[in-house]
Amino acid sequence: MREVLARHGLAARKSLGQHFLNDLNLTARIAAAAGDLSGATVIEVGPGAGALTRALLATPAREVIAIERDARCLAALEELAAAYPGRLMVIEGDALEVDVPALGPAPRHVVANLPYNVATPLLLRWLGDLANSGAYAGLTLMFQREVAERLAAVPRTKAYGRLSVITQWLCDVTLAFDVARAAFTPPPKVVSTVVRLVPRAAPLAPANSATIERVTAAAFGQRRKMLRSSLKPLGGTALLDAAGVPATARAEELTVAQFCALARALDAA
Repeated sequence: MREVLARHGLAARKSLGQHFLNDLNLTARIAAAAGDLSGATVIEVGPGAGALTRALLATPAREVIAIERDARCLAALEELAAAYPGRLMVIEGDALEVDVPALGPAPRHVVANLPYNVATPLLLRWLGDLANSGAYAGLTLMFQREVAERLAAVPRTKAYGRLSVITQWLCDVTLAFDVARAAFTPPPKVVSTVVRLVPRAAPLAPANSATIERVTAAAFGQRRKMLRSSLKPLGGTALLDAAGVPATARAEELTVAQFCALARALDAA
């Protein structure tokens, strides 16, 4: 991979959050973590020079669709497309602006080494897709370790927050393995973690997605305050009583199911 980067004159750009994978044994492990991809449409975001793309093309996936906004990387990706006729589609564009659920037939799996600077916005968008349409069969994604820990965090821990609630409401979360800094060019300042998100057959508890986002935003926006204070704009004590949640509790103490109860109470108010 270092030879490919050199041949195409590719140097990572900080403004794009780029850290190119250079370990092909590692990329094979990431592809394996996604589970059985037989016949699936695999969507990769930020493929760069194509290290993970190669591993995904080596699986029984029907097609790999790579979304890359850095035009400098397109030549390297087109070389791969020529080597795997009909199996790799390259889309130049910003994944935040691409209608990902419309790409290819189901089942769709997203597998990606996400650019650090857009990882959370992308995840929230894909979780919205799941809440509204069940668009994906699986998401296998690499994040900074700190973000990965937030996805899997449990109540009464520092890492537990809005992202934990929304993710666990819709998915089973598994922290697959850590990735050392040396696996990237250039090495990032932090350890990364591969996370596997398997969509639930149904959300953990009934709730409207837009409402649960409102409730969690208000609650965790002032996480040190009691909920009777942080949720005052949404109904305060009356809302908490309707949901059966103690008014003196703080956001980090509530389970995902309790946040769903608050969302249902708000919609019923």
